[in-house]
Amino acid sequence: MGNEWLQGPVASIDAAATAAAEARQGQLTKPPGSLGRLEQVAIRLAGMQGAEQPSLERLHIAVFAADHGVATEGVSAFPQEVTVAMIANFAHGGAAISVLANTLGATLEVVDVGAASESPAMPGVISRRAGNGTSNLAKEAAMSEAQLANALAAGREAVARAVANEAQLFIGGEMGIANTTAATAIGCALLQRPAIELAGPGTGLPAAGVSHKAQVIERALVLHRAAMASPLAILRCVGGFEIAALCGAYIAAAQAGLPVLVDGFISSSAALLALRLNPAIAPWLILSHASAEPGHAALVAAIGGEPLLDLGMRLGEGSGAAVTVPLLRLACALHNNMATFAEAGVAQGA
Repeated sequence: MGNEWLQGPVASIDAAATAAAEARQGQLTKPPGSLGRLEQVAIRLAGMQGAEQPSLERLHIAVFAADHGVATEGVSAFPQEVTVAMIANFAHGGAAISVLANTLGATLEVVDVGAASESPAMPGVISRRAGNGTSNLAKEAAMSEAQLANALAAGREAVARAVANEAQLFIGGEMGIANTTAATAIGCALLQRPAIELAGPGTGLPAAGVSHKAQVIERALVLHRAAMASPLAILRCVGGFEIAALCGAYIAAAQAGLPVLVDGFISSSAALLALRLNPAIAPWLILSHASAEPGHAALVAAIGGEPLLDLGMRLGEGSGAAVTVPLLRLACALHNNMATFAEAGVAQGA
């Protein structure tokens, strides 16, 4: 299967529902605009869902896990074995995203897109492996064309499952030791920025470790410069299987008319890639939170828009996006349940 589907048409935002939601906001018992971005996000969700009064009861969270060959360069504070251990932790309910999904009543699935070693079968874990981790991006292309297509398709399939579950919102998360290195390399290639400007501590590197990480990324950028002539080529040369899956999921969700809540740094690198591949998906992406990773601000500026929260989070897993869900639910509740001036018998201001 090729990657032609990535350029396929995207669902339209419902202009009538958007207009109706805007009109409703203008009639609610409050000064116009006084609920700020809560008003704006409710109107956006109305247009996405094609309903004047949007709802976010049914959530689908897919966490894509994979390993990275570049971990052998010493760019992470944790060993690669942690990825497989965390897959089990997700499945057994012990990870942050597991707790959040359970609290939110969300469907949670974990997709092994290519950890370094295969996990035993576990409930809630889907094996969709593109390989035993990527190759070392500092020495060769991270993945082959076939592996790239497989990983992109894994994201598309996760969205198909979300649609089958009648989800009203899709959250993509990720897990993979050294994946901030891949995400930084992607950001540098897309934005034409030096690695030292975007590289950060990831799982907790000290300053010297961040400097080393930037040097490794620069080596990779020089090595692959001639080959990275397109967003897909950038993803193949310096990306990760889980980043490719997220990229595919974001495009597939927009094509299916399923709203997306984008998580932090890794997810945003995938979102920017997805936008470069299919710019029409932009209205379907909601930025959830500002990551504490230094490079996130540059990715957000390129994506456009403003994250809803800034809690200093940098965990990944989709955790920042999940934490944003109660805010979105409150925005919908205010939009749907506040009285209008007419209903309350309150005189509307001039």
